[in-house]
Amino acid sequence: MTGNTGRRRSSEAEAVAAAVAFHVKHLRQGRGWSLEELAQRSAVSKGMIVQIEGGRTNPSIGTLCRLAESFGVNVGRLLEAEPPPSVRIIDADAQPTLWHGDLGGAGRLLVGVNDPAFVEFWDWRMEPGETHSSAEHTPGTRELWHVRSGRLIVSYEGTEYAVEAGQTLDFRSDRPHGYRNPGPEPAETFMVIVMPPGEWDRRRS
Repeated sequence: MTGNTGRRRSSEAEAVAAAVAFHVKHLRQGRGWSLEELAQRSAVSKGMIVQIEGGRTNPSIGTLCRLAESFGVNVGRLLEAEPPPSVRIIDADAQPTLWHGDLGGAGRLLVGVNDPAFVEFWDWRMEPGETHSSAEHTPGTRELWHVRSGRLIVSYEGTEYAVEAGQTLDFRSDRPHGYRNPGPEPAETFMVIVMPPGEWDRRRS
């Protein structure tokens, strides 16, 4: 990693942590929830939420998903620096990388919208041998994966599905699932997540 790349990643991480800290605290207090209430609804520990609201940690993508789902918003909502305009063009360097693979892969949230539906648009690159596991999302959530190059294996309810370059996979992601790149080349993909509106209290699932 070059010095410039390291500084850029550090700056991006600080900006993400600050935005998430503000929005999590604002959304929690706006609903009149205590730290304990949010912890129970999201299945994220109270200690972790305290760290997040204090801007002292950069939460994992799984933690961000759980918090966003408990508030009934998408992950992009937790990252907004200000209310989005009616029309916007998002620069490449403004798209946060929320997943860093152990071998150099990355998952970038290109854009997330809350109106009229909850939708997230991601750019994922998984290096050969990389894996990622995901807990279940809000009931009714769907994921659409398009593989631009390489090959992606998606694990779902005990079955593995191989998605080849040019193919698109559509599945309900309200159950635990995972992804891996069996190699030998990087898997370049786009992912769209479509979520039903409404807060999700994991205690009632």
